[in-house]
Amino acid sequence: MKKLFLLSILTIFSAVSLYAQHEKGGLIWYTSLEQANALSQSKHKPIFAFFTGSDWCGWCHKLEADVFSKPAFITWAKKNVILLELDFPRQKQLSPELQQQNGSLQQAFRVQGYPTIWYFTMRLDSASKKSLIDPLGSQGYPAGSEPGQEVVKFLGEANTIVAKGKMAKTK
Repeated sequence: MKKLFLLSILTIFSAVSLYAQHEKGGLIWYTSLEQANALSQSKHKPIFAFFTGSDWCGWCHKLEADVFSKPAFITWAKKNVILLELDFPRQKQLSPELQQQNGSLQQAFRVQGYPTIWYFTMRLDSASKKSLIDPLGSQGYPAGSEPGQEVVKFLGEANTIVAKGKMAKTK
C-alpha cells in the first residue's frame, strides 16, 4: 500500500500564500507549495520538489550544472513536472512563512541530505480537511554516471518514477 503523508492545510497552504516563482535556465521554479499544487492539479503533472542549499551546497550546484541546465532536462521538465524549489540557505534569509513551509516538507519527506528530489502529488481528504501527499519516489545526484552523461542517468530514473505515478492513477 502506498504511503500517504498528512499535512495540515492551515500549516502549509495558509502559511505561504505568496505566489513566488523565478525563472532559471528557461524553467519556472515555484517556491510556493500552494501554487505548485494548483498547477499540478490543473495540468495533471506531479510536483518535482528540489530540496537544496542554494548558497552553500556544492552537490546542488553540480546537479544544476550537470542536469538542470541541459536542454534534455529542460524539455523533459516542461513536459512532465511542476518544479518546486525548497531552499535551505545559510547566508540569505527566507521569510518565516517560506522557512516554515520548507521545514514542514523536509520533515514530511525525512530529507537528511542535499540535493534531494521528491516527486509527489497531493489531494484533499474531504473527511479530515487535510492534504494528502502521495509520494512517487525520490532521487539525488546521479552518482556513478559517466562524466557528461549525468542527465541521461538522471532522466532514466526520473522517467521510472513519473511512470509509476501514471500507473498508480490508472488503477
